[in-house]
Amino acid sequence: MGQDGDTRAGAALWYVAPGRAEIRREPLPIPGPGDVLVRATHGAISRGTERLVLAGRVPASEHARMGGPHMGGTFPFPVKYGYATVGVVEAGAAALIGRPVFALHPHQSRFVLPAEMVVPIPESVPARRAVLAANMETALNAVWDAAPGPADRIAVVGAGVVGLLVAHLCAGIPGTDVTVVDVAPERAATAAALGLAFAAPAVAAGDCDLVVHASATAAGLATALSLAGDEATVLELSWYGETAPAVPLGGAFHSRRLTLRSSQVGQVAPSRRPRWTHRRRLEAALTLLADARLDALLAPAVPFADLPARIDAILAPDAAGLCPVIDYGAG
Repeated sequence: MGQDGDTRAGAALWYVAPGRAEIRREPLPIPGPGDVLVRATHGAISRGTERLVLAGRVPASEHARMGGPHMGGTFPFPVKYGYATVGVVEAGAAALIGRPVFALHPHQSRFVLPAEMVVPIPESVPARRAVLAANMETALNAVWDAAPGPADRIAVVGAGVVGLLVAHLCAGIPGTDVTVVDVAPERAATAAALGLAFAAPAVAAGDCDLVVHASATAAGLATALSLAGDEATVLELSWYGETAPAVPLGGAFHSRRLTLRSSQVGQVAPSRRPRWTHRRRLEAALTLLADARLDALLAPAVPFADLPARIDAILAPDAAGLCPVIDYGAG
């Protein structure tokens, strides 16, 4: 049943003003041929992107591009946002009924989608861990953009969820020397749980073949540029919203012939685009979550009904940098 007891309705989280959210009843359409009705069990909140959404800081130039799948409302407010929901198919395509699935859908207890827009979760991936699929998809696309090679020295600046997933994928390449760099020493424990080396910026090894920046701070970007070796690439994964960070392009930036390149998950990386669809990439991301160590990235679950009261604190800067998990309960 829906959060309000109506089997024809769900309940959705809406961002309604800076720092404020509310849960609204959402009438559900009758599933048509080829549709599925999904009851949410778990979800994930994007700490970086949704912090900007909650603050009303999505730039006007990005309103169209930032519109997530099945988003409701318009930026800045009110807007129903989010893109990481795990649930169980309750009705629709017979082959999917009872199956756990992942959907790029806002935070909502029950919803109807075309069957081709939900992705079955592999048996090897628990539903709670599957909420990381969107983060893993971003990390996978970034690694494709970065093109690391065997035996490369790699630094990942920013030990948030996406940065750690990028480091995790890079560490799986034979011979790589991967270090996660962050100003918060508390994040070393999470890196260690993934088998990753950790260093503070002041002691991180430089002359790297590749640096990935994911801290969303100007200081982090400066650190990333300082760690890159001659002719190396710094891949920028951070999104700053309306903030215009200072980028230190003086000094040795030109003489060392560094490359600063952006990466964004909205399109499949050019190296894979002729052969990979968005769905194939998401399916691959789910498969890559079959590693129990990745549970270290998940914060304790928050009941869906508690989100309006807790969302501002959830999206405040967090030294642990873990992925906020939503528990929809019996729904």
